Amino acid sequence: MGSDVAVASGGFLASPTVQTALILGGFVAAVTGIVGVFTVVRGQSFAGHALADLGSVGGAGAFLVSINQVWGFVGAGIIAALLMELIGVQRLKGRDVTTGVVLSLGMGVTALFLYWDTTIGSSSNAAVSVLFGSLFVVNPAVIGPVIGLSIASLVLIVAAYRWLLMSSLDTDLATARGVPVRLTGIMFLIALALAVELSSLTIGAILSTALLIGPAATALLLTRRFGLAALLSAAIAVATTWVGVWVSYESYNWGGPTNWPVSFCIVALIFLTYLAVRIGAHIHSRRLKPATEASAAPAVAKDAGRHVAEVMG
Repeated sequence: MGSDVAVASGGFLASPTVQTALILGGFVAAVTGIVGVFTVVRGQSFAGHALADLGSVGGAGAFLVSINQVWGFVGAGIIAALLMELIGVQRLKGRDVTTGVVLSLGMGVTALFLYWDTTIGSSSNAAVSVLFGSLFVVNPAVIGPVIGLSIASLVLIVAAYRWLLMSSLDTDLATARGVPVRLTGIMFLIALALAVELSSLTIGAILSTALLIGPAATALLLTRRFGLAALLSAAIAVATTWVGVWVSYESYNWGGPTNWPVSFCIVALIFLTYLAVRIGAHIHSRRLKPATEASAAPAVAKDAGRHVAEVMG
């Protein structure tokens, strides 16, 4: 609470706390936005949500043993991603079941760690920090590790880009074309875990899925071109994060003696952006003639398929 008041007492861009929030939030939002497009197209939104929740095990454990939350979140997320992929790699349904089982165990362990944080470690703010987060209280010392891990996530996506496109559209076709489907799945889940856990660090484990799915879903409403959708998603994620930081900062002058939670402001803006684009897309489709609607019906995957064909040669 005191941190929020301190933030509001100085100039916006002149505040070191705001500068840290903008840098960290921008990097994490850009990476999460790009990874989110692949997550939506591959139908792994639930896996992203599960990784966010499972990362909270590491975040809560980090409080307990007094280490940086970054390593707690990331370590738990990567272990969970590998476990889900290795156990549930055979079928998509198998992966969903495995994800659900691991998620249940992880949430129970998180509850135990948070209880110990409060009763043994005397960290009264541990639950709020892990589950809801705040860009205004992130230690500036984590800027380097966060940027490095963000780049690592992007490197994995870029390295597996063609494989991801093919395997996301048709696993059998990808296998026939020599794509290492299992390796691709592992690489993607690690990239997803990095993006989600960094997002959990900035806006909390419970809310991080909004930053993963919201901008990506919005971008896919605007374009069927896969690469453009990824860029749009990153831009939307960064814009909503930065504007959310500003709204939270300025809310000190609107909403009483304290700021609105920055995580709430970011998630609210993501929702409003998606809702506005969704309504606009609906109005636009209603104005089209039936014949035009029919010709515009192919889904994103079909257009992406043509792009894959070009990329794969």
